Amino acid sequence: MFENPEIPLADLPSIDNIQWQKLDARYVRRLQIEALIVTAMIAVGVLVLQLLPLPVDRRVFIGSWLLVTSSGLFSIAWPLLAVPRKGYAIRDKDVVYRSGVFWRTVTAVPFNRVQHVETTSTPLDRRFRQAALQLFTAGSSGGDLKIEGMPADVAESLRLYILEKAGATIEQP
Repeated sequence: MFENPEIPLADLPSIDNIQWQKLDARYVRRLQIEALIVTAMIAVGVLVLQLLPLPVDRRVFIGSWLLVTSSGLFSIAWPLLAVPRKGYAIRDKDVVYRSGVFWRTVTAVPFNRVQHVETTSTPLDRRFRQAALQLFTAGSSGGDLKIEGMPADVAESLRLYILEKAGATIEQP
């Protein structure tokens, strides 16, 4: 006969006992440079529009420059708050990831749900020797997990480890 005994809440593992791994220390700088590049591109666009002979009130451009400056400063400062609050842990049966400054999220993906694991990197990631580790799960796409800002060698090692734990056949080059 099937039994499903109740587990006392005191016996559940505590989230406080997890040894969180921090993201790469250079990840903050990488995000700040990305924000600086985007802000510079927007500023060039505003400057080009300002130099064109358009019948636009000067106050529009003053407002545009204030918006570009304030959003750029915010985008450069935000990683200093957000990145230290992110972390991951590899446990015996799952991967756990936390993130969020105001709205905090903790996601656990069991290895037996993982169907595919990949590492990706943008040109800026490669400049900082970083990569993102992405886990694709069985079922819905809502169960997928992406951890950005990891050292590239750690991300690749974890990719192979998770594939092994998930029972996948790993082809070596």
